[in-house]
Amino acid sequence: MVATAAAFAGIWVAVVLVGDSWWQLAVAAAFAVVLTQVAFLGHDSAHRQIFTSGAWNDWAARIWACGFAGLSASWWRSKHNRHHASPNQQGSDPDIAPGVVVWTADVLDTRTGFSGWFGRNQGWFFFPLLTLEGLSLHVSSLRLLLSKEPVQHRWVELPMVVTRLVAYPVALFLLLPPGKAVAFIAVQMALFGVLLGGSFAPNHKGMPIIPAGMKVDFLRRQVLTSRNIRGGIAVDFMMGGLNYQVEHHLFPSMPRPNLKLVQPVVRDYCEKLDVKYTEVGFFRSYKIIVSYLNRVGLADRGAFDCPVAAQYGR
Repeated sequence: MVATAAAFAGIWVAVVLVGDSWWQLAVAAAFAVVLTQVAFLGHDSAHRQIFTSGAWNDWAARIWACGFAGLSASWWRSKHNRHHASPNQQGSDPDIAPGVVVWTADVLDTRTGFSGWFGRNQGWFFFPLLTLEGLSLHVSSLRLLLSKEPVQHRWVELPMVVTRLVAYPVALFLLLPPGKAVAFIAVQMALFGVLLGGSFAPNHKGMPIIPAGMKVDFLRRQVLTSRNIRGGIAVDFMMGGLNYQVEHHLFPSMPRPNLKLVQPVVRDYCEKLDVKYTEVGFFRSYKIIVSYLNRVGLADRGAFDCPVAAQYGR
């Protein structure tokens, strides 16, 4: 946490020192990396992984998400808790709700015109769309905080988010020429979207989707819909520990450094119960996502084969 806060401050020192130069785009890329780490700390504290005190975790999540990243902690917690409760389940998991990208062929069947064409070719647009993920997160946060829905600590989060989102471009336009300031924001936002969205997408996309209403026990619901990513220290850093997604879903409040320690126990237990444990390489995971999205577009994939039915018959 101290290192991340220092890196955040260091970025602004670098902006001042680099000055009127296109090397600012390298600083913007570094800022995207730092903000991704900020988001991971917000995620960890929202899961109450950091402190023994629930209140300390909640406020840490609020400070990291709202103050440093410009995202609503309340919006994120609500969305993310629903995802953890029913990962990859239609009608329950907000991460596979119909949107620009569709995750099941039955939703695509309802789309016509450009929307239908896009859905049939969506796999090829996956990475370009990730560049807009950061902007989408900011918009979703503001939409909730400005809505009439009940939001806990709204009047704490809203000023923090608005101040962060306004102060950021104002500072850049004061320190840099307008063209370089705009380019800085564009590079930072695009890369932030790719890094953050690319950290979450490989964990469930392309894994079995559970139909609405289907009952699956906790272990299988969490393990069969999750995918771990191999890659060592570099992947651990860039994905914020989310590459141990199976373990994270089984033990969401377990501190990030412990996930890799419990992995052998989880893997052996799943093997003992004949529950499929999925782990693939970093680049392989993205190939799977693109292939899956294109298969949805071709409507040649079923939703989910129930593991109990597969073992004992329908």
